[in-house]
Amino acid sequence: MIRNIRDNSYDVIVVGARCAGASTAMLLARRGARVVVVDHDQPGTDTMSTHALMRAGVFQLRKWGLLHAIIGAGTPAVRRTSFIYDGEVLDIDLKDEDGIASLYAPRRTLLDATLANAAAVAGAELRYGTGFVGFVTDDLGRAIGAKVQTPAGVIEELHAPIVIGADGRRSTVARAAGARVMRTAQNTISCLYQYVRGLPNRGYRWHFAPGAAGGVIPTNEGLSCVFVGLPPEAQAELRKAGPLNLQQIASRFVPALADDLAGVQPTGVPVLFSGLPGFFRQSAGPGWALVGDAGYFRDPISAHGITDALRDAEILADAVIAGTVADYPALRDSLSSDFFALTDRLAGLDGTMGEVQNIHRALNRTMKANQRWVAGSSRDLPKAA
Repeated sequence: MIRNIRDNSYDVIVVGARCAGASTAMLLARRGARVVVVDHDQPGTDTMSTHALMRAGVFQLRKWGLLHAIIGAGTPAVRRTSFIYDGEVLDIDLKDEDGIASLYAPRRTLLDATLANAAAVAGAELRYGTGFVGFVTDDLGRAIGAKVQTPAGVIEELHAPIVIGADGRRSTVARAAGARVMRTAQNTISCLYQYVRGLPNRGYRWHFAPGAAGGVIPTNEGLSCVFVGLPPEAQAELRKAGPLNLQQIASRFVPALADDLAGVQPTGVPVLFSGLPGFFRQSAGPGWALVGDAGYFRDPISAHGITDALRDAEILADAVIAGTVADYPALRDSLSSDFFALTDRLAGLDGTMGEVQNIHRALNRTMKANQRWVAGSSRDLPKAA
């Protein structure tokens, strides 16, 4: 796979330097590949998400030698997960599993930067302010590189046997490749996020009420990420929320969450995710592959996107090194299919609280099967929920 180095010639081009792309680049560079990563944003830009890491994601960071940096930056340890069903609280204290006794929810400014820095240390070349324009192709139409626009506005050609799109759910790489959507979810939520100050660290708190959901996720600098999720047809209610009235929205739709937010100090303005049904895209083709939300997106109600992205980065990196990229989507889909279906059911926001609890039990079984797979204690595929 490794070739002689020439100017603008690489083993892998990665489009997107956030968690999925930076992880993939880091893992490939650590194994000797010459990697370039391009991202249209500048380093350090934030993005809002339900950025709670689940145990498999924390395990990945520890295995890669990066968890100490996340902890050292002051990311609070989460040792309890609480599910609040229309005010009825179920507290679950975390036990040590696979050497992981705490969860973490680092700000994306910290997590993405930590992964990108690790990629650079491993030898990957990072080019910020540089956008993907299209593929360089051979006479047969196979991708043999990428056309990128530099910060100076110059179109430059980079050459590599594979271009990896890690550029999010509206991936330009996927669009250029003509990647088909292979499976689509039926449901989605509209979600309003905001960082607040003044809450104690009570762990992850997931709230559910008839027709609504919400949560509190402790993160860096004494902040908590708070969100309220409603069906898309109620999006107008979320759009009314200004810097000071997310709690009012919670009071109307998720009263127990409003109780959690008593006395908080909002920081910044809320960010609205309008909603988008989850999907699996065709994630590999001649000279290209997709990772993270570019290839597989699930509704944010399950807060599992980053954990899945770290898992899939390793699956794809292994496939690139082994020369088995064509097989990567099938493994990714096998590990994700049950979780995707259960998340879709949860995002319907139309079940009784008993039905929501049953979905959570099934999700927990699927998460633990994935956790065992990631930790290497079981390489059998997760059984159907």
